Amino acid sequence: MSIQDKPFTIAGVTFSSRLILGTGKYPSHDIMKRCHESSGTEMVTVAVRRLDLKATGEASLMNWIDRNRLRLLPNTALCYTADDAVRTCRLAEELGMSKWVKLEVLGDEKTLYPDVEETVKAARILVKEGFTVLPYTSDDPITARKLEDAGCAAVMPLAAPIGSGLGIRNPHNIRLILETVKVPVIVDAGVGTASDAAIAMELGVEAVLMNTAIAGAQDPVRMAVAMKKAVEAGRDAYLAGRIPRKAYGSASSPIEGLVHH
Repeated sequence: MSIQDKPFTIAGVTFSSRLILGTGKYPSHDIMKRCHESSGTEMVTVAVRRLDLKATGEASLMNWIDRNRLRLLPNTALCYTADDAVRTCRLAEELGMSKWVKLEVLGDEKTLYPDVEETVKAARILVKEGFTVLPYTSDDPITARKLEDAGCAAVMPLAAPIGSGLGIRNPHNIRLILETVKVPVIVDAGVGTASDAAIAMELGVEAVLMNTAIAGAQDPVRMAVAMKKAVEAGRDAYLAGRIPRKAYGSASSPIEGLVHH
């Protein structure tokens, strides 16, 4: 039986694109904007703590984000405690950015793995304050369940450490998370190239969030196009259903009616 396609919906908002992009590390603001356009993304995330609030005009990052087409997802990058993350989200709201937030509470500077205890703590506070919370988390189904129970609108397990480009390191755990929670599962971090994005989508996740894989490519705009195609192809492959893996060869042509000499 074929898998039923479902729209990508978060907190009642439906998106036609399943690719979410970041806004950091691009060679220029102009290239970032062109990547957003080429990828077809409808949601971009912005590190609140990296924003230059004094910048105006073309010097301001926000000037290059099409707010009429793109939903803004301010994030709490560089926060290492729940208190810092909550304060950053409140600042984003005061700046008029969004009540939707990407919650990111890091455990250390070397791995950039999430501190899941602080993440869950911050999520509970933010949800009570009316934020729509999309948390970056480990590929641990138990933590994913706690974040769902806290009221998060999605869970975003890492594929690999942020910016590593290592691809999907533990597809089994991504599958376990998909079995555990009912909210959308979005792979966040670790994608290195288009095939990684396709593999993530083939697992059945709702979407993929990435930044460095595009911003750090030799040709970011072309990579943005490649990622768009990969996400779409991976989704189609998931819906179509792959053939079972077999230990031995299996002839492509039917053997019925074979002429014997």
